[in-house]
Amino acid sequence: MTTIQPRRRRRPSRSVHALLACALAFGAAVAPVVGPAPIRAATPVAVPATVTFAGRGYGHGVGMNQYGARGRALAGQTARQFLAHYYAGTMLGYIDKATPIRVQVLTDFAASATKPLELFGRRTAWTMTGTTIVFPPDARVTVTPTVTTGSTGPTTTWRVTVRSAGGTVLHTRVTAGFRMTPVSADGRLQVSSRTSDRDEYRDTLRIRLSSVARVINETTLETYLRGVVPAEMPSSWPFEALKAQAIAARSYGFVHLRPGVSDYDVKDGTSAQVYLGSEGERATTDVVIAQTAGIVLKSGSTVANALYHSTGGGATESNENVFVSATGQKVAAPVSYLRGSLDRRDDGTAWDDGAPYATWAMKPYTRGQLSSWFAADARTDVGTLQSWDLSRRGISGRLISVTLVGSSGTKTVSGEVFRSVVDAGRPSTDPMMRSTLVDIAPIP
Repeated sequence: MTTIQPRRRRRPSRSVHALLACALAFGAAVAPVVGPAPIRAATPVAVPATVTFAGRGYGHGVGMNQYGARGRALAGQTARQFLAHYYAGTMLGYIDKATPIRVQVLTDFAASATKPLELFGRRTAWTMTGTTIVFPPDARVTVTPTVTTGSTGPTTTWRVTVRSAGGTVLHTRVTAGFRMTPVSADGRLQVSSRTSDRDEYRDTLRIRLSSVARVINETTLETYLRGVVPAEMPSSWPFEALKAQAIAARSYGFVHLRPGVSDYDVKDGTSAQVYLGSEGERATTDVVIAQTAGIVLKSGSTVANALYHSTGGGATESNENVFVSATGQKVAAPVSYLRGSLDRRDDGTAWDDGAPYATWAMKPYTRGQLSSWFAADARTDVGTLQSWDLSRRGISGRLISVTLVGSSGTKTVSGEVFRSVVDAGRPSTDPMMRSTLVDIAPIP
């Protein structure tokens, strides 16, 4: 992520200390204890007149803590040690280095006569399915829709036109889709209709056309990682941390392959792993990817779904406590290698204490402000907010669910819904609620 963002992943560690749990009374700081969190009935307490949320970490907290991996690497630990901590019980295994992956890099582009889909072949000559022509470097491709309405409704047809850099028409036809491929590995393909300035790719682009246009980069998992690893972790970070990131990202990508199910496997944004194409590649991470080529994490005979996140805040969380329903009900089965654990040094300091959001605090807000924010969302609308229960937490102290009590009733929502509603309500210039590891007093 260039700057490390939360998502479904991040960093390794060394040996497992004690499990972190939280016996949290309202207003008390989260305190780590050995053993599972006690089960307790909801006991809503009055919401103070003014509340200041304080917390630790950034992201969902499951799997590898990226800033924790950085701290461990700086202390001399190896990627193998990190991975053994963050993905307990896994072992290193191998997949075919030529494993293909399909990455959707442009989704549902609404082209028009005045705003066609626009692509370029860069650096080398390139070819297109549907014709034997070899097109020169910098030839421009426009794909323009025409919509007609008949007895069965609207129908969209598409015309592809290729022009030289000087504007000469080299080829045109009506098409239902096509692929573009450079004639050599030095070639690049540009999707200039993307809003991002990272819009060049290796290997093949597949253009899918219906009522909208979609573009899919068909490449190998190893090439894909070249645009992922430096996007998910700064290439300047310690080599061992980068190795752990490469192995985790390769494992995650492999698990999400969907051959025969869809025309793409993953998207290029935060819903999967951030992928910046060839322009995101960095020499340091290219070396790391080459040195770890084909290496994945395995749980038994299965490749592990190696989730990761930016900053754990001193502890990671078990998957079933994070990926819950909107009302906080557990819907995911526990995954053996995604267990929450303490992520601190022997002296009690967090391995990720060098992260920008190792600890954080929001501005103070009144009970009336919170009440209006919750009332603006049907999931949390309880009328005038009166009391709440913040005690249902996971092994790391992250909120599993929150019960809100107000003048018009009681509602229970997941910790993530609670976080997102508060974030949506706060003034946009105010600090965010960075994770669900949050309380109304600083967390040690």
